[in-house]
Amino acid sequence: MKIKNILLVGVGGQGTILVSKILSTGLLQAGYDVKMSEIHGMAQRGGSVSTQVRYGEKVHSPIIGIGDADILVSFETMESIRWLEFLKPDGIAVINEHEIPSAPILSGKIAYPKGVIEAIGEKVNTKVINAAEISEKLGNTKVMNVVLLGALIKSMNLNDIDWESIIKDLVKDKFVEINIKALNAGMEAV
Repeated sequence: MKIKNILLVGVGGQGTILVSKILSTGLLQAGYDVKMSEIHGMAQRGGSVSTQVRYGEKVHSPIIGIGDADILVSFETMESIRWLEFLKPDGIAVINEHEIPSAPILSGKIAYPKGVIEAIGEKVNTKVINAAEISEKLGNTKVMNVVLLGALIKSMNLNDIDWESIIKDLVKDKFVEINIKALNAGMEAV
């Protein structure tokens, strides 16, 4: 099997690291060689966070090069622009229609860019999901990340892995049920 490259991007506090751990665990259990790399940046101050997950028969490096990602999952709309160059021309962009203003935007120095999703949609296969709205309907906005995980799983045809048992192993007991609902809702959304 050819190596597959998944790039998850967002801002601090959105749960990209947890999604990467769930994803990596599932891929390992499915028998793939998996390498994961995470970059936190200024995550605690709402800065950019990215995780790269590579899987296949034998993976030598955890790093995805420019133009090599099969899928880009953006937990925050503007982050999709920052990382778009890493996506293959025939790759898939899964974009959360959710804006978190950065410090320069909050201070009024710049405006949040308009037309981000439309511009990306003109360049690559784009799937837009409003994970914030979906997670709000489920009753817990903190599971927005697992909604996006469900969209990723469906987009990459990774449905045959027992994701529910992995969530049970990696998430606190009191949050297992809502996270499983979020996973299924994300899969249904794409």
